Amino acid sequence: MTDAEILERIRAIFNENFGIEPERVTLEAHLFEELDLDSIDAVDLAIKLQEMTGRRIKPEEFKTVRTVGDVVAAVQSLLAA
Repeated sequence: MTDAEILERIRAIFNENFGIEPERVTLEAHLFEELDLDSIDAVDLAIKLQEMTGRRIKPEEFKTVRTVGDVVAAVQSLLAA
């Protein structure tokens, strides 16, 4: 799966689950400051990413995720595992 494909899936997740317009979901967008996610939203996002990849995300790995680009990188590393 390419970064662009992952970004499209992430945009769909953000729109369906958090009501965030896809055009706001850019690689540089900060999850908490710009997209207004909170810690519960982050847990929901981690669950959706697990469903998307079929792999479990370790909480300590997800704590370093701050931007949409970080989410794309996390998904790539899950898929590569």
